[in-house]
Amino acid sequence: MAEAVKVIVRCRPLNERETKLNCKVCLDLVEERGMCYIKKPGSQDQAPKQFTFDGAYYTGSTTEQIYNDIAYPLVEGVVEGYNGTVFAYGQTGCGKSFSMQGVDNPSTQRGIIPRAFQHIFESISVAENTKYLVHASYLEIY
Repeated sequence: MAEAVKVIVRCRPLNERETKLNCKVCLDLVEERGMCYIKKPGSQDQAPKQFTFDGAYYTGSTTEQIYNDIAYPLVEGVVEGYNGTVFAYGQTGCGKSFSMQGVDNPSTQRGIIPRAFQHIFESISVAENTKYLVHASYLEIY
């Protein structure tokens, strides 16, 4: 497995408070190219700022989609004996805990952590003549 750091961006939908305040979405994504364009609200003459990531997921994306694209290969490497880390970074309220822990319903929004655990323990259950030591940690810093 090649060593690599992948950086993705996941954009959450406006929350109830933001909707009540008539906030507007100020970014566009081109998911298939990993591109994010941030535009200054109300500015017609300023070009949007452009950023490119290894993955870009807009407001309608599911945690299942992100897991399959990004975390699944990482967890496959973990099952082969490599260390793996998912580092979720962002300001308060941007959706880090939602992406990592998720919700039970709908099942497409189950988080990366429960999906990874299921993936690891299903892999272990069918392995023959192999011993596994599983060590996982989850840390939130405020």
